[in-house]
Amino acid sequence: MPSARPKSAAATDKHADKPVRKTDKDLPLIEDIRLLGRILGDVIREQEGEAAFALVEQVRQLSVAFRRDADEAADKALKKLLKGLSSDQTVSVIRAFTYFSHLANLAEDRHHIRRRAVHERAGNTQEGSIEVALARLRWAGISPGAVAKTLAKSFISPVLTAHPTEVQRQSILTAERRIAHLLAERDDILVRAQLYNSAKDALTPRELARVEAQLRAFVAQLWQTRLLRHSKLTVADEIENALSYYEATFLQEIPKIYEQLEQELGEKLPEQSFLRMGQWIGGDRDGNPFVTAESLNLALSRQADVALRHYLREVHYLGGELSLSANLVDITPEMQALADASPDHNVHRSDEPYRRALTGIYARLAATLKQLTGGEAARHAVAPQNAYASAAEFLAELKVIDDSLSRYHGDALAPQRLRPLMRAVQVFGFYLATVDLRQSSDKHEEVVRELLAVAKVEGDYSALEEDAKCALLVRLLEDARPLRVMGADYGDHTRSELAIFEAAKQLRERLGAEAIRHCIISHTETVSDLLEVLLLQKEVGLLRGTLQDGAQCDLIVVPLFETIEDLRNAAPIMRRYYQLPGIAELVKKSGSEQDIMLGYSDSNKDGGIFTSNWELYRAEIALVDLFDDLAGRFDIQLRMFHGRGGTVGRGGGPSYQAILAQPPGTVRGQIRLTEQGEVIASKYSNPEIGRRNLETLVAATLEATLLQPTKPATKAFLDAAAFLSEASMKAYRELVYETPGFTNYFFSSTPIREIAELNIGSRPASRKATQAIEDLRAIPWGFSWGQCRLTLPGWYGFGSAIQAFIHRPGKDAKAQLALLQKMYRQWPFFKTLLSNMDMVLAKSDLNLASRYSELVTDTRLRRRIFSVIEAEWHSTVDALNQITGDKQRLEHNSALARSIRHRFPYIDPLHHLQVELVRRWRAGQTDDKVKNGIHLSINGIAAGVRNTG
Repeated sequence: MPSARPKSAAATDKHADKPVRKTDKDLPLIEDIRLLGRILGDVIREQEGEAAFALVEQVRQLSVAFRRDADEAADKALKKLLKGLSSDQTVSVIRAFTYFSHLANLAEDRHHIRRRAVHERAGNTQEGSIEVALARLRWAGISPGAVAKTLAKSFISPVLTAHPTEVQRQSILTAERRIAHLLAERDDILVRAQLYNSAKDALTPRELARVEAQLRAFVAQLWQTRLLRHSKLTVADEIENALSYYEATFLQEIPKIYEQLEQELGEKLPEQSFLRMGQWIGGDRDGNPFVTAESLNLALSRQADVALRHYLREVHYLGGELSLSANLVDITPEMQALADASPDHNVHRSDEPYRRALTGIYARLAATLKQLTGGEAARHAVAPQNAYASAAEFLAELKVIDDSLSRYHGDALAPQRLRPLMRAVQVFGFYLATVDLRQSSDKHEEVVRELLAVAKVEGDYSALEEDAKCALLVRLLEDARPLRVMGADYGDHTRSELAIFEAAKQLRERLGAEAIRHCIISHTETVSDLLEVLLLQKEVGLLRGTLQDGAQCDLIVVPLFETIEDLRNAAPIMRRYYQLPGIAELVKKSGSEQDIMLGYSDSNKDGGIFTSNWELYRAEIALVDLFDDLAGRFDIQLRMFHGRGGTVGRGGGPSYQAILAQPPGTVRGQIRLTEQGEVIASKYSNPEIGRRNLETLVAATLEATLLQPTKPATKAFLDAAAFLSEASMKAYRELVYETPGFTNYFFSSTPIREIAELNIGSRPASRKATQAIEDLRAIPWGFSWGQCRLTLPGWYGFGSAIQAFIHRPGKDAKAQLALLQKMYRQWPFFKTLLSNMDMVLAKSDLNLASRYSELVTDTRLRRRIFSVIEAEWHSTVDALNQITGDKQRLEHNSALARSIRHRFPYIDPLHHLQVELVRRWRAGQTDDKVKNGIHLSINGIAAGVRNTG
């Protein structure tokens, strides 16, 4: 922790205090952690006093002893110490360990980048990189032209969502980005000193001292900055939080990926953007009453503002760089015409056609900004005028500049800024990211029911049988007339929902068709759920024509299959949908694209980790088979949209392995996946790490599409998985849904109640005002288990399933185990699932979890349920060891093992403190300091564990 003593700062496990070898590759990481810990310790001593610092150190030492040796004396001493702390002392200690968790993350990210650079300099490029992916494609005999052709037809899109597990404030993220930048700068100084043997040079110590002074300033700023929000996040806040990642990472780094691909392939990639961003914030209404047409307008207005201001900055700098004189270089006639059309008549630039043209472009962009967002551009050489009608117009003028430079010896000037800007315009347009609309199917049905009742078409639509609903909806889609009655008084919900679709139509017209492209239906359970959305689009003009005469629809209707039952019904529902008259023709005429979203979170909460993954796997295969059958007649492109959360229990885990583990034929260059909660910060806050994560998506998609590494599973594998799924789900549901008192145990032994009060999202934690597990959102469900370090959704039920499989009546136990081991070696689906369980078990801690169980006041209930969970944990660990042959967790993931080794001992005190404060809070000590301390500890634990929600 923030110790001033370097030796104790490394005390992270039972070997932590031994001297570190100078050859240890982790030495730079340890030094960074020591540096940041020392600076934080100095700041605490300076601002809180020596006694506060000593208290932090005492808690740290006892906590390390508890973890390292399971020392009973340390355990008792720690409990006694924590119970004796005042509220002020408790909050001070929690703040110290929370900030250290944040700082340790920054050091770890820097080390990840550092190690990657070391590998690349040594020629050992890492799996998941574009370079390795393209090398594998070359070895397989796939030409660069074939790769470029595949990319031209691909669609890869990470989609940022606002699910409430992002616990960091924007001001904290900004300060941390500055600290990360300083750590990188310090690295550069040290590398330069080593490279030029200048360590004794006077400049190096001065530079290092300057960087350390700046680090100290930002750490002090962090200490004096409020970690928590005083008020609940609004949708507008969530929009702004998401936009910061575009400014920090996406706008700059995505064009670099395109450039890298073109360099590696030696091929010019088409303008069609295969890697693009998606967004739910401002359009996701499911369970969030605060998302309205106004939110949607705000989201896309702010997105347009960010995109246009980025372009304005780049054009401004480009004007400074392209100072070429017409007296010294030739230009194309088109370039001359562009310069002559510019309103810039400054005599000092009369011989500088590029600058004049760019001044005109800037004026047009400034006018576009004013027209689309109401904003004012920062600089005006000439007045804003002649706004662009589309991003394509802007791009066409940039192409004129690029073509002229290429023809007349200026090609070297284009790659630095002009071509990345052109690629950014192709990727981001004037809308920045495609905003998805999402709403629950029952909410769509409410609108349709009222429209039909007011129009006297059907008195009680919701009471109809499914077949009757579908027949009625198809008939209405074959009728050119709208349903709305002029002057009728519709309810608030109907007006709000129709306003969303009307806003979508207007925004598409203003910003481009890609601004809003998908309408996602949560809880899709029937064909009528899809038809209702088509009807709502028809009402506002997003669907034109009738099914009989070849209608065209602007928004892709995207079913979201979430529960186990929904996943099993996914293919049958889609088959019936496409069998309806005119539907396939409608989809084909509207772009021949069909996105289908698969829910990882709710299926896991419903059936447990193994069954969720197995049913997702089966659903994907069934859907691919269905669309392959349709291909002969309609050639509709199927695209899977993976609703992955941060935790393994919600579909999290390494994206590269997840994509390669998809069933054969399910990728085909097409994939969308959600990026949720605090995972967004850990993946994309640092631009270099953000680029690597984006690169991973491209590399995995290319390999899965062109190499097809995943072969069809054998019948024996599939049969074994089906058995494991049934047994795993049985064990999981017996605990979660059938054990008397489990709900009470969960709400008592985790900080779920306190999480629900934390201002970390704009939507409520539960869909209904109950304490039923069924109504609880999957996000706080998983988040709570991560806080108490049981991480139950990521592994529970697997151990029981393996034991049942191995000891299956009439089967040889050795042969059964041998089959499981073969599945692990040969089947990516099974291997990846077990690897993710390995990761989540490594992050679990039964000793800490037992502390949380003490919050359950019913002693018999606590012992009964915790003993069941504890037994299943050991059974799952044993099962993993038997199948994989590993003797400990993370044997094949040294980076994460290193991370846990260096970070977790400093998260432990936060757990102990959280339990103590939750106990006080629930006992009636409900002052603001106790509440603040609990919420701070939630922040610190989330930061330390990282993929927690």
